[in-house]
Amino acid sequence: MSNFDRYDRKYLTELAKQYPSRKAVAAEIIRLNGLLNLPKGTEHFLSDIHGEWEAFSHIRRNASGVIRNKVRQLFEKELSEVERAQLSSLIYYPGEKIDEAKQAVSDIAQWYTVTIDRLLKVCRLVGSKYTREVVREHLRRMSGEFVYILEELLIDGDNAMKSQYCESIVKTAVRIGAAEDLIKGLCDTIKSLVIDHLHIVGDLFDRGPRADMILDELMRERSIDIQWGNHDALWMGAAAGSRVCIATVLNNSITYKNLDVIEIGYGISLRPLALFAEEMYGKSDISAYMPKGDSAGNFFGGTDDTLLAMMHKAISIIQFKLEGQTIKRNPHFLMNDRLILEQIDKKRGTVIIGGKEYALRDSDFPTLGDNVYALTDEESRVMEYLRVAFMRSDKLNKQIRFIYDKGGMYTVYNNNLLYHGAIPMDENGKFMCLDAAGGRCGKALMDYCDAMARGGYYAKDGSAERQSGKDFLWFLWCGKDSPLCARKKMATFERLLIDDKDAWIEPKNAYYQSWDDEKIAVKILEEFGLNSIGSHIINGHLPVHRGENPIKAGGRILVIDGGFCKAYHGSTGIGGYTLIYNADGIRLQAHEPFFDREDAIKNNADIVSETIIFENKSDKMRIRETYRGSQIRERIADLMMLMAEYENGGI
Repeated sequence: MSNFDRYDRKYLTELAKQYPSRKAVAAEIIRLNGLLNLPKGTEHFLSDIHGEWEAFSHIRRNASGVIRNKVRQLFEKELSEVERAQLSSLIYYPGEKIDEAKQAVSDIAQWYTVTIDRLLKVCRLVGSKYTREVVREHLRRMSGEFVYILEELLIDGDNAMKSQYCESIVKTAVRIGAAEDLIKGLCDTIKSLVIDHLHIVGDLFDRGPRADMILDELMRERSIDIQWGNHDALWMGAAAGSRVCIATVLNNSITYKNLDVIEIGYGISLRPLALFAEEMYGKSDISAYMPKGDSAGNFFGGTDDTLLAMMHKAISIIQFKLEGQTIKRNPHFLMNDRLILEQIDKKRGTVIIGGKEYALRDSDFPTLGDNVYALTDEESRVMEYLRVAFMRSDKLNKQIRFIYDKGGMYTVYNNNLLYHGAIPMDENGKFMCLDAAGGRCGKALMDYCDAMARGGYYAKDGSAERQSGKDFLWFLWCGKDSPLCARKKMATFERLLIDDKDAWIEPKNAYYQSWDDEKIAVKILEEFGLNSIGSHIINGHLPVHRGENPIKAGGRILVIDGGFCKAYHGSTGIGGYTLIYNADGIRLQAHEPFFDREDAIKNNADIVSETIIFENKSDKMRIRETYRGSQIRERIADLMMLMAEYENGGI
């Protein structure tokens, strides 16, 4: 029996169509073996972006300080620190910095010539770890019609004829007014080449104003994966038409006055909700429902938050009703302690939670009838309009499908395990089995959650699978010990309507009491098939507070909540952490808080305040040591088999 018979005949036959001769196979094997010895590409890890588009865009543009380091590496002796900062800022924001130069520089033609030369050097450096084919791919994506010109310029010729040829190209570009396009193409190519793969470890949505603009940028990335956060699961449920998820999304958005993303980003009008709220609660006490933050994003009354507060009250009551319906529909969620509306005494203005009675900040609830969880006809009409609007928003659903396509509950990549929240644990350090997931725990739990989340969006509308999946997406958002929420409860009701802060406490899953235990981290890594030596858990979700070490479990767990959310800056003291993993090792980057895009451009800011070298490689890590390397070796093995068949006449 020949080797060919032991392989899938159909597969090798198809492979032979790509490589129709022994020479073609040999050439590809040589190429792939060469790839294995290139340096590992740079991975960039970001987490908990929370709609803060400007801060995200700035950190993505500067690649958490990688570009600044490349510029220093090239020009430390040639340029001053200020000049290096100006060059780096030009790479981040080429259009804005060119406009500045045209106002400040006396000889702009000379500036163009010098700048193009410097950018070419940076581009050659960041492209040196790639094949020419890969660099060409980046050029095609980032520089459009100038791809051929830039490719010629990037081939660093050693002879005088080649040098004169490149000088002639640059001089012509400057003379005919094309220098700006060349500079922009080079800057965009540098930003594209400097990061080989981007990881988003959850929570793209809520708090900040423009998650939609973040996703616009992410959808242009060449190589990316996403680990879902609980805020992402909430929006996934809203796009799927879950009324409880929609109500919660709107509650969050109104609370922080982030209505731009709803009305401008996704084209969903909130006028029906505003009209209902004004009619129902126009004469009601709304002091408990005043939104947080400044007036940005307030389309309903400018700087007057009165109408927003009415809308906040209306959607909050609807949310609490729909939560009750969801809990009653899913007893296996074990969340009966969150059936709060039935514990309200409107006459006394109190509520009983956890066996304790609390005074309410507001008890004027005209839409609560005998069945406290039933929507009124008016509430039902508002929610039906919103359900259809969310499901019909083309941009929202295009972006949610991208999150599904590129995302999941967890990712294993280059010996690292990435997830947003937690692997639920009990107090004894054992994996917690959740009734909500049919008694599953550990990896099986995460796989079940992934499947349920996909069913909630992709199963046939109106089917039992679709409804249970939509409910499960809400469970992932706030459910008891959900892997994405990782709390015993989410105290939305208490924070809104109870002054006693003891009621606000949201007990965390025991995972967070044990995540500094190296044995627990090793147990989790092994559960997901990773060797504990050289592997890490990359974790988001919880901000690293002032004085807290982001490195847990003896270096097994790295916490990289990006701290993009401005609400956390007071408790963290910084703008959070991101992670860089390249051929030289792993570096945690601590960031200063980001406040203003215009200021960052004007002052050439990087907002990288500290580098923590977590692991440093004595020898550069090669592609052969990575996940991609294992894929390449598998491909080589297939091609070797095909070559053998060519040699023995089997094909």
